[in-house]
Amino acid sequence: MDYITDAISYIIDLGPTVILPITLVFIGMIFGTGFKKAFRSGIIVGIGFVGINLIIGLLMDELGAAAEAMVQNFGIRLDVIDAGWPASAAAAWAMPISVLLIPILLFVNLLMIVLKLTNTLNVDIWNYWHMIAAGATGYIVTGGNIWFAVVCAVIYEVVILVVADKTQPYVENFFGLEGLTFPTGSPIGFGLIGIPLAWLVGKIPGVKNIKADSESIQNRLGIFGEPMMIGLILGTVIGLLGGYGIGEAFQVGIAMGAVMLLMPRMVKILMEGLIPISEAARTFMKKRFPGRDLFIGVDAALAVGHPGVLSTSLLLVPVTLLIAIILPGNSVLPFGDLVGITFFVVFVLAASKGNIVQSVITGALMMVITLWLATDFAAVHTEMMAGTGFQAPGDATQIVSLTTGGNPLNWLILKFAELYQMVFGG
Repeated sequence: MDYITDAISYIIDLGPTVILPITLVFIGMIFGTGFKKAFRSGIIVGIGFVGINLIIGLLMDELGAAAEAMVQNFGIRLDVIDAGWPASAAAAWAMPISVLLIPILLFVNLLMIVLKLTNTLNVDIWNYWHMIAAGATGYIVTGGNIWFAVVCAVIYEVVILVVADKTQPYVENFFGLEGLTFPTGSPIGFGLIGIPLAWLVGKIPGVKNIKADSESIQNRLGIFGEPMMIGLILGTVIGLLGGYGIGEAFQVGIAMGAVMLLMPRMVKILMEGLIPISEAARTFMKKRFPGRDLFIGVDAALAVGHPGVLSTSLLLVPVTLLIAIILPGNSVLPFGDLVGITFFVVFVLAASKGNIVQSVITGALMMVITLWLATDFAAVHTEMMAGTGFQAPGDATQIVSLTTGGNPLNWLILKFAELYQMVFGG
């Protein structure tokens, strides 16, 4: 058993840039692409993800530092620190149930496809950590009940896959990613409240008539409406709000402009590898199961390259900090996941038909709910973090991440676990 555990842990530690290409090679061969074509596709996808991760790393480094400076500049002090999604992912993988859950979650996905409960084949194994975190929540609340932890993780997965199917038209029609879905915990969980809120915001008189999609903005503003220029302007403003000098703020702006320009190009490279696998999967299904389709579930990072997603998330950084200061009942200081807002607003932007003004309003309303949920989740999340040795910095007494603790789906799992413990825990 130790050999199996060590092998799985070794593969997971390699990260998505290795896991996804290996997975796609096997899937491509199963669906009849042949080894050469599958291998080439897998390598291209791996290279694409390296590029995407480099750009996301740039985004996190520059925007994260500017956000930290903004927090210090405004003198914000709250009891719970947002440590960001990397802390949640590390905590999830460190849980004793993580290795057990991986094969179970794979099996459940395949079983749901066979039973026609989903059309999504989730190959994004690295992001299984979202489901494992849901299992870890049940594990902690019930004092170590492994089987209840499995139930929580499976429920989370079922919801993710079903909603991924429902949101597939957004992925294909709005983001232009044919044959793919985003079974990632962040966009799905936040989409559960973000999509209905976007619909309501789109009905507000005055707001509904504002044309503020990327194309309309570019037509109005000319060169200053181009994605890289928007990144430059917003990044520079965020730097100035953080108390940076003109030169340092401009460096942040250049970095954000680079993200806006380079991310879509990396996504195109990655799609060059994914399309042959996706087409083979769909052909395979249509031959053997007429009337059915099969979608490949991938990381929602592919949507981060959309200029509307980046513009909305950059605008929401100072807005979220302001909300945290004035919101009654909030104890969370947004920090680590201010960059993660890019994932939160993926389906918000799609549901708003690309309208950035509506997306920012919706995102602000969503962040109000998120901060309340994260405040309630903080105690359990702090216990989850104990296995990683992560300590709350400064005056903070608890640790949370908006990606997990502020995610409505994770919060529902928390309430389910608390109800179970109250009724059956003794």
